[in-house]
Amino acid sequence: MTATAIKPITLEEFLELSETKPASEFIDGQIIQKPMPQGEHSQLQIEICEVVNQIAKPQKIAKAFPELRCVFGGRAIVPDIAVFRRERIPRLASGRIANRFEIYPDWAIEILSPDQRYKQVLGKLLHCAKYGTEIGWLIDAEDENILVVDSDRRVIELKDSDRLPVLSGIDLELTVQQVFGLLSL
Repeated sequence: MTATAIKPITLEEFLELSETKPASEFIDGQIIQKPMPQGEHSQLQIEICEVVNQIAKPQKIAKAFPELRCVFGGRAIVPDIAVFRRERIPRLASGRIANRFEIYPDWAIEILSPDQRYKQVLGKLLHCAKYGTEIGWLIDAEDENILVVDSDRRVIELKDSDRLPVLSGIDLELTVQQVFGLLSL
């Protein structure tokens, strides 16, 4: 039996590949497919997007996008929620939103799935912070806590009635309990 060398793929080659469902990410030269979202994950994702957009969009401050590919710092990641300040949203000459976001999000939110590795997901948020993301959340529904990554790449754990930091300029106050309260119908 002979070993065959697998040719490493570049970011540019990855971006030329067909999309997968669920999405695949390009991290440190590897293609990693995200897990299929389940009920709690989907519920949190849609509800948090709606909460952020209800406040930030009418005030023309920012917009939350679910599952948006962001390409920066040699990686192509797909945060569960990527929030961009309005003035940083890539646009075409016509003014319409661009399809490719080759910039870091201002606020990145990841929702840990049961079969995801904590370290890998936290690593994505730390990568975001390294390149300019102001705030990152890692939501762990099983333990009902949220790890917050700030722009200096400090990580803090918040629980219960702890108030969550949000993107500056957005007049939104949320506690960890309130975020997990979004799981109730």
